[in-house]
Amino acid sequence: MRRLTHLLILSVATLWAGGCKTSEATHHAEQMDARTSDNRQVSDPGSDPGSDPGVGKSTAPNSLQNGRPLIVCFGDSLTAGYGTDPGESYPDYLQADLDSQGYKYRVVNAGVSGNTTKDGINRLASIVAMKAAIVIVEFGGNDGLRGLPIDDSRSNLDIILSKLKASGSQVVIAGITLPPNYGAKYIKQFDETYTLLAKKYELPLMPFLLKDVYNVPGMMQADETHATAAGNRIVAGDVQQLITPLLKR
Repeated sequence: MRRLTHLLILSVATLWAGGCKTSEATHHAEQMDARTSDNRQVSDPGSDPGSDPGVGKSTAPNSLQNGRPLIVCFGDSLTAGYGTDPGESYPDYLQADLDSQGYKYRVVNAGVSGNTTKDGINRLASIVAMKAAIVIVEFGGNDGLRGLPIDDSRSNLDIILSKLKASGSQVVIAGITLPPNYGAKYIKQFDETYTLLAKKYELPLMPFLLKDVYNVPGMMQADETHATAAGNRIVAGDVQQLITPLLKR
């Protein structure tokens, strides 16, 4: 009886320890590429107080009905605001900044955590259907973190940019870069994707979305990949500088 009890205790302890290790590994993976989708995907920071855009609900019809042209922020977790509270993504702060300066635009957060450039292509038709005045394209980080082939990522981003431009929207690119441990050659080719495509399609480019917050105390989350709420406020200001030449009052 004592031997049976001892074996049961060991079994429970082993399962508990294994569960902890699995949880830690899963948490690390989510921090690296933010694969967990977040409830702010395809949300509308400029919606009326108390409204709930929900997950996967397009806000374009309401935005068009009120006469305000759309600015669509199309990207991954950096756009979605991964790791911050609702209302603290860079598109939320961009909406607030534009409102305070008298611009009559509606900002739509079409960021989905974990998206690659391939996922961007899969969502492209819904973005084109919004008939946005401006689309801010931010993709590639998850491709790079997963070490996907540069040619594939570049081809996917090329498709996204070409179709958005052909739709009549004004398009700008917000790029990203990778940590040094990915190797100088891979990083160089990765970074060149943004400059080459910006030149090809004659598009405004911010080479590094996090340029003013990366490695700045208080501006980045513990994963060193996503901006904090304070960081997103700075990012919004940088993005506005990028699109200001395209704005109309």
